Amino acid sequence: MNYFVTGATGFIGRFLVPKLLDRGATIYLLVRPESMAKIAGLRELWGADEEQVIAVEGDLSKPRLGVKPAWIKKHTGKIDHFFHLAAIYDMKADAESQRISNVNGTKQAISLSKALKSGCFHQVSSIAAAGLYEGTFTEDMFEEAGAMDHPYFLTKHESEGLVRAESKMNWRIYRPGMVVGHSVTGEMDKVDGPYYFFETLKNLSSVVPEGLPLLLHKAGLLNIVPVDYVVNAIDYLAHLPDHDQECFFITDPDGIRVGDLLKVLMKVSGGPGLRTLDVRLLDSATKIAGKGISRLPPVKALGEKMIARMGVPPQIIGYINYPTHFDSTFTRSLLAQGDITCPPFEDYAPVIWDYWLHFLRPDS
Repeated sequence: MNYFVTGATGFIGRFLVPKLLDRGATIYLLVRPESMAKIAGLRELWGADEEQVIAVEGDLSKPRLGVKPAWIKKHTGKIDHFFHLAAIYDMKADAESQRISNVNGTKQAISLSKALKSGCFHQVSSIAAAGLYEGTFTEDMFEEAGAMDHPYFLTKHESEGLVRAESKMNWRIYRPGMVVGHSVTGEMDKVDGPYYFFETLKNLSSVVPEGLPLLLHKAGLLNIVPVDYVVNAIDYLAHLPDHDQECFFITDPDGIRVGDLLKVLMKVSGGPGLRTLDVRLLDSATKIAGKGISRLPPVKALGEKMIARMGVPPQIIGYINYPTHFDSTFTRSLLAQGDITCPPFEDYAPVIWDYWLHFLRPDS
């Protein structure tokens, strides 16, 4: 079986490629000219040789990803699965960079896949494609997406729309939640998502009194998934027969409330137990929760100071409390047949904390 993969050197890609190699595959990786030197190291990491992992020079911003016409002609009809993972997974990136990578990159990946007459195009999207939808978002929903003021949400939605518009191409779309480190090893490539809280929690663990209540909008949900669950799910779903033109939520079925997330992390950091307050209960008449509470001058000032001290980028703060519940019933029913389930955050929190502490923390 032959695979073409973009974004293989990214975090998810580095874990997905070994899964595909286990299937006895030949894998063609799109690689920028300046990154060609990295391929030897990746082959060694994956235990693959030059016949199993083959680099194809290209560029995400160019027509048909910059792949040479002669290569396309030689391999037309010979690619069983085209995996498109290359994108910007960073809410801090500027809007133009995200549009070039996420939208134009997907457009050119589709163009190349069609030229190659690939068996199926696999788009790794994100829960961000749903925008900030208020309520339950199902796997068959798309146009109903909520607010997409942030370019990351907008470009994820638009790139997914490009795939869906292809009626003559077989495709499958995967929407992972917030991807964190490996649930067994803790391995992660950068500080992102919930990791922004780690440094502050590490410092607080030695000074916060036992039982101190935290003022949190507890209704907000984060949907966090470990990278090994994501790649196991993608690998399994991609090879199930008769599921083209379908979308899959690779998410935690329950999600985790922000207050509960912080309590778990405080516990694994060795700090005291914490209580959380649901700010909605403080003044339901004035709707003090969420943005309402920020209008109170003392709280607003405190919030701004805390955000600055925590080192959480301002682009991230507004999206801490997701208003969306992602219904993954369909996907979970399929994954259950392969004995693939998402572990609860508290089960693997110790290992991702430990990995951050030793390898990602600025002074580690």
